[in-house]
Amino acid sequence: MVSEPPVPSRRPTSRELFGKLLADDYAWMRDRDDPEVRAHLEAERAHAEAVLDMRTGDLRARLYRELRGRIKEDERSVPTKDGPWLYYSRTEQGDEYPRHCRRPHARDEASEQVYLNENLLAEAHDYFDLAALAISPSHRLCAYIVDLDGDEIYTLRIKNLATEELLEDTLVGCGRALGWGNDDVLFYTRLDPAHRPWQVWRHQIGSDQANDVCVHEERDPKFFVSVYRTRSDAFVAMSIDSQVTSEMWLIPTATPTAPAQLVAARREGVEYGLAHRGDQLFVLSNDGARNFAIELRALPGHEGETRVLVQHRDDVLLEDMDVFAGHLVIWERHDGLQRVRVVPLDPMPARAGDDSALAPGEHLIEFPDPAYSVWGDSNPEFETTTLRFGYTSLTTPASIYDYDLRTRDRTLRKREEVVGGHDPAHYRSARIWTQASDGARVPISLVWRAQSQSQPQSTDASRSPRPTVLEGYGAYGLTMDPSFSSARLSLLDRGVIWAMAHVRGGGELGRSWYDTGKLAAKHNSFDDFVACAEHLIHERWTTPAQLVATGGSAGGLLVGAVANARPELFTAIVADVPFVDVLNTMLDPSLPLSLVERDEWGDPTSAEGFAWIHAYAPYENVRAQAYPAMFVLAGWNDPRVGYWESAKWVARLRDRKTDDHQILLWTNMDAGHAGPSGRFEYLHELALEYAFLIDHLGLPNAADPRVA
Repeated sequence: MVSEPPVPSRRPTSRELFGKLLADDYAWMRDRDDPEVRAHLEAERAHAEAVLDMRTGDLRARLYRELRGRIKEDERSVPTKDGPWLYYSRTEQGDEYPRHCRRPHARDEASEQVYLNENLLAEAHDYFDLAALAISPSHRLCAYIVDLDGDEIYTLRIKNLATEELLEDTLVGCGRALGWGNDDVLFYTRLDPAHRPWQVWRHQIGSDQANDVCVHEERDPKFFVSVYRTRSDAFVAMSIDSQVTSEMWLIPTATPTAPAQLVAARREGVEYGLAHRGDQLFVLSNDGARNFAIELRALPGHEGETRVLVQHRDDVLLEDMDVFAGHLVIWERHDGLQRVRVVPLDPMPARAGDDSALAPGEHLIEFPDPAYSVWGDSNPEFETTTLRFGYTSLTTPASIYDYDLRTRDRTLRKREEVVGGHDPAHYRSARIWTQASDGARVPISLVWRAQSQSQPQSTDASRSPRPTVLEGYGAYGLTMDPSFSSARLSLLDRGVIWAMAHVRGGGELGRSWYDTGKLAAKHNSFDDFVACAEHLIHERWTTPAQLVATGGSAGGLLVGAVANARPELFTAIVADVPFVDVLNTMLDPSLPLSLVERDEWGDPTSAEGFAWIHAYAPYENVRAQAYPAMFVLAGWNDPRVGYWESAKWVARLRDRKTDDHQILLWTNMDAGHAGPSGRFEYLHELALEYAFLIDHLGLPNAADPRVA
């Protein structure tokens, strides 16, 4: 029997702003207390599953087994030395969540202590997220923050690791940031009614939360607060940030009840972060340096000159830094790819990283693949000459290295195991470029399974088009760096090319890449994605009948806007918790992030900001035309992108589209923005997406076992 999509009732509302009539038949879906809302979402979910099962049989169940079968169930992280202990996590057969362990680094593994078992904490809960965990300076206490609903409202608990008893201290309404002052004092954040972390509080261990002291309250609704302990252990740092402006304060850990000291007062458009070493602060700032520079400053309340240590460069974005006792490690980006620069600090260099390629004593850590991702792993100790970093590429599983900052020796400590085996030589990856309509060069990362040993990485006109998934994001200056996915093998081994469009609005090509993809220039994100799709078609990587677009959250906004503008380029679209009702959300200051994010999207209460958003908002621009088939996912408890955005969008698409392509809505009723929390549970949702992709790309149900 053919499943028919549920038809929601229409309850027309309208308002006029800046000469535009905003009519909405489905605004009622935002009312969580209306029983018709949940009933409709559950009917949509049942319809989506029925359609997929009818079209693909038991494919999603087989995909789940396939995806799970590649995951090593008894897994262990690389132990990290922190003081007298080695800390690590591990999982056992059937575990959804990690067990956090430690042992004295001078002893053997028989002395292991499982100090926090997430599986026990998650029992009787459909959702569980350990958002933060911090060990006290003496290693006697463990503070951790959990979310049991997916709504990102957290509870903080403290455990005595010597007695393994849970303290009575229970702090509710928390954000996800915390930092130890000393073993008796803990700093944490609290949320306002719009889910904004707006206060930093000081908690005395053993006391009631009612006795806590508010250290900072941020009344400007565009700013949010965070707190952490510096690697030097000398300070607790409070970071107060909007989308474009920063302010930082320091509290000495030796006197955690002392007043916070201001580093530099906020100035609109100036962002900065810091690290501490000796009597100086290393400050990463964009003040007069669009791609950021690094300065040396005296501590607050101390005299000393400020000097530039690492100069601004137009072609290099300084993304982050790690300061150790003898070395500065700079995480930077050049030509869209990450680099790691090592600067010795003994003696302190007179200059570093100016317009020359490398200053004396510096070196770059090199990486082999054409498209890859690298990140700092656990590096808690200040007095060390070893940097631990992670590396992955589109063909290489996540790998953990220890790197000697003096000798430059690199030691592989662990590589993610793909159960059943994975040979990177069977796959190819590439970084190619296309040109947007305004002349901007846009990078695309690709990975595919080779069809023969001799198949080159480069391309030629004789290639046969293949089914392709084009992924995009392009917002907040965040980068979408290429990484390995064992789950993605289920598509690659069926003949899919996976492509990543690094569009403007992200940070791949420096700060200007972000600035030219936001506010009035947001249309560049969509133009870039279209250019990437057209390039893949023109260069015979794929065809419109074989091309799917996918994006999540702000990436869902991207593919939603492109679906309105150029639907003929794609056979299907997957939108995961998509931010598609942009205009209505940004007009409502009571919703989480709406005021905070006006520096990203614009202020729709002004004529200018309204015009920017109204021009592309996916929900407002649905029109009478043919659309690709769509699979749309939402989260009932999502505080970032309300479930109603997806539900309203799907209803309006069905009302107005002129084709018979299926549009499916699937809402996770037990999770939020990030989806299911367990390491296996999320695979059920991914199997749904992959079944939809395999169906609409006309792929075989079984993976191709050919060896290149």
